Amino acid sequence: MSGWEPWREELADLLKRESVRLGSFTLASGRMSHYYVDGRLATLSARGAVLIGRGMLEALAEFPQVEAVGGLTMGADPIVGSMLALAGEFGRPNLIGFLVRKETKGHGTGRRIEGPIRPGLTVAIVDDVATTGGSSLQAIEEVERAGCRVAVVLAALDRLEGAAASFAARQLPFRPLLTIRDLGIEPLPSSSYQNPLERGYEQ
Repeated sequence: MSGWEPWREELADLLKRESVRLGSFTLASGRMSHYYVDGRLATLSARGAVLIGRGMLEALAEFPQVEAVGGLTMGADPIVGSMLALAGEFGRPNLIGFLVRKETKGHGTGRRIEGPIRPGLTVAIVDDVATTGGSSLQAIEEVERAGCRVAVVLAALDRLEGAAASFAARQLPFRPLLTIRDLGIEPLPSSSYQNPLERGYEQ
């Protein structure tokens, strides 16, 4: 961890302490994993929200054109909130947020995207844990359908199981704050990956 910003080291320690569970787990894809990461145990803690929100806003400095941040519920929800709360400190007082439902709302306006999003916006997609990128790809497809342009995908943690390749195939930059190796854990072998569009949601 030599040379890391202090917040990054603190976030790695928090994730190892609060979010990582070792053992034998069946993931949503049906694959077995020797570990599980519950990102919401970090994003829904006061300190985790600050660390992740600040980290993602720092990453956005590379993309000054981004006007809105959002992603697929529920992984993105607390991250969007923390980023908006801290945006003014990073020179982005006009940043807006949005949330993408997993399915179309069955009542009211029937929208799938919640928030003040509009065609023509440049957006960043955010998530807590990226595995193969399935959750973010669903959000990307929905916001592009709404007439927005995706500039970058951000994740608090990359499990190193194919997400980067999924986004690269769409020529999208990917900026994780940490990878699973930063937590001292080796990722699953590549032979166990599955097409993210077939898997659906992360983990």
